[in-house]
Amino acid sequence: MTNKVKKGKEGEEIACNYLLERGYKILEKNYHYGHGEIDIIAKDRDTLVFVEVKYRKSLEYGMPEDSITKKKQSQIRKTAEAYLYENKIENQSCRIDVISILHLQNEKPVINHYMDVF
Repeated sequence: MTNKVKKGKEGEEIACNYLLERGYKILEKNYHYGHGEIDIIAKDRDTLVFVEVKYRKSLEYGMPEDSITKKKQSQIRKTAEAYLYENKIENQSCRIDVISILHLQNEKPVINHYMDVF
């Protein structure tokens, strides 16, 4: 497993625990469709939530959420639509959230949860 993959898994685990503590039900992790991926698919009461996790261990390249480009947003949206289509889900309230995690050395992770972002 590459360092990037290990770091991604670590961030997703922190995000899953964060969501579970807030009453979300995790339905799926790392859903792939074509070139797209959704890190976490969860249920927040009656709403289906597609979660993009951004995790960094330094500020060298800015805040984690700063790396979500318009292209990435479009890819997430298309992948979410594919999930709905593949699973024959209709008339379901949905949203896309971003969980940003900054985990500086020797500090507790700082988690920001942005709901219904795009």
